[in-house]
Amino acid sequence: MTAQESTSTRPYLIRALYEWCTDNGLTPYVAVRVDDSVQVPREYVKDGEIVLNISFDATSALQLGNDFIEFKARFGGKPREILVPVGRVIAIYARENGQGMAFPPPVDVLAGGAAAAGAIAPMLAEAVSSEDATAASGAQTSEDRVVQLVSADDGRKDGDEGGDAPRPPPAAGGARPSLKRVK
Repeated sequence: MTAQESTSTRPYLIRALYEWCTDNGLTPYVAVRVDDSVQVPREYVKDGEIVLNISFDATSALQLGNDFIEFKARFGGKPREILVPVGRVIAIYARENGQGMAFPPPVDVLAGGAAAAGAIAPMLAEAVSSEDATAASGAQTSEDRVVQLVSADDGRKDGDEGGDAPRPPPAAGGARPSLKRVK
């Protein structure tokens, strides 16, 4: 099996981060770029994206497969069946501290096939340079790049380099997470 024939790393990373969240008592959330292949309640989709709580307490019959994330959940008190293709997941993170991983958006978003608006897409656009976007649509697959969520408010002032100084803990309900590329 060659590198081009190997399976995607995305479902394995999603399962690993889900397990890390649950082992540490954190609530795993997934951000999903919605299209016709995604089965979610459309009334909760905002700017083409939806964030789903996939914790044990919020779901029933959760299956984190290689191709789909499937579960049952209640939205507004109504039970719904959720089906998300793994390729449409753009991030998985812990609700409490924002730690997790963001993935490059699906190819249709990078190619301009859908508006790149929403809560996470602009951050991904900043993290993926135009050179990376070209590579993602060409020889390099989008699975070759992984981005990590970090807090945007890291306590530095303008002109402060920061270095290896410890960061202060984020304030409760503080700044939105931003992305930092991990190589």
